[in-house]
Amino acid sequence: MTHWHQRLAGAGARRMRTMMRIRPTLSVVVPVYNVAEYVEKSLRSVLAQPRHEISGLEVVVVDDGSTDGSAEILRRMADQEACVTVITQDNAGVSRARHTGIDAASGDLLTFVDPDDVLPRDAWSAMIRSLRRTGSDFAVGAAERVVVDGDEEWRYMTPLMRRNHAEERLRCRIEEAPLMLADIFVWNKVFRRSFWVENEIAFPERTRYQDQVALTQAFLASAAFDVMTHVVYDWQVRADRSSATQKRAQLANLVERIDTKRQTIDLVRASGSAELMETLLAEVLPIDMWEHFRAAVHPDTEHPHRYWELLRAAVLEFWYDAGVPFEVTTVPPAQRLMAWLVAEDRVEDLAALVAMIDRYGAGSAVRRHPWREDPALPADLRDIGKLGGSALLTSQPMRG
Repeated sequence: MTHWHQRLAGAGARRMRTMMRIRPTLSVVVPVYNVAEYVEKSLRSVLAQPRHEISGLEVVVVDDGSTDGSAEILRRMADQEACVTVITQDNAGVSRARHTGIDAASGDLLTFVDPDDVLPRDAWSAMIRSLRRTGSDFAVGAAERVVVDGDEEWRYMTPLMRRNHAEERLRCRIEEAPLMLADIFVWNKVFRRSFWVENEIAFPERTRYQDQVALTQAFLASAAFDVMTHVVYDWQVRADRSSATQKRAQLANLVERIDTKRQTIDLVRASGSAELMETLLAEVLPIDMWEHFRAAVHPDTEHPHRYWELLRAAVLEFWYDAGVPFEVTTVPPAQRLMAWLVAEDRVEDLAALVAMIDRYGAGSAVRRHPWREDPALPADLRDIGKLGGSALLTSQPMRG
């Protein structure tokens, strides 16, 4: 090692020791719109977080033009808690509200909370401690879905989340863990605010699927991130979201989903990594398409002919035209069969398959479907009963 490199290494070590000694400040951005039923409990869980890893907590709450009494709750809590700042703006959507909060934040670190979720008892300590030790750009923890139906509650972690967080990985790069591109949530992470600002990470506005684009930017821009095994976020899924199938059947919902996927593809393609692109197309982007396959034959679908045209064009563009037929992706067999029927323009057959899934279950439906002898059926689907993959996600309730 040359004298110059020794000096650089020494300087890097000194910076690391300084980061470990100095406890950072943390800014929490909470966008709020008409969640009066949940927001106080959510903010109480934020304020109750342990603070031994930080020197100061700043909670920036952006009221995005609420009309249900949320604003009054926020003002009362800000009067009670000096670390809570409330910013009020005309309704402009969650992306604009988050950007307003980011602009107002002053902490060394930055994280996000949705106002209808409740944090676990110690959400941030492990991530902050890791960032102090490694100097990484951000840390990401696991999340559990918490299903709430009246007084009943049960928890589960998706198989992909469990796979991504099976082991701790420090100073990781996205090329070393390409499947992390599927972790498209902003609230299970703590970022260095300087990293976020310097890389101009932004949420697309006026879309329901803003997180995927911003998080893809973050993973691609990061020199290093830390992957934790801890559960750091409870994602509340309530019974009042049971209309999600109808939401998926809205034409605007499909348009926004397609646009978000296209932006994500453009970002990954610009990175120049063939491996990341392959992972994106084969393992990440297909994950939620089954929701729209089902919605395409739902009785409440808006403008069903136009919906079908847009859905089919997207399936052809993102997978078949790109050389990754949907039947070779890693999603469960029933979903691959659904996609093939969409690509083949067989709307009636897709409706029949969805009815079979609802009646018999996904596994049984793919074993008994009537197109097994169809000469057009791809070889990858012909022996579908022996293919791997869980069919769970094909029949779970959707989140709108």
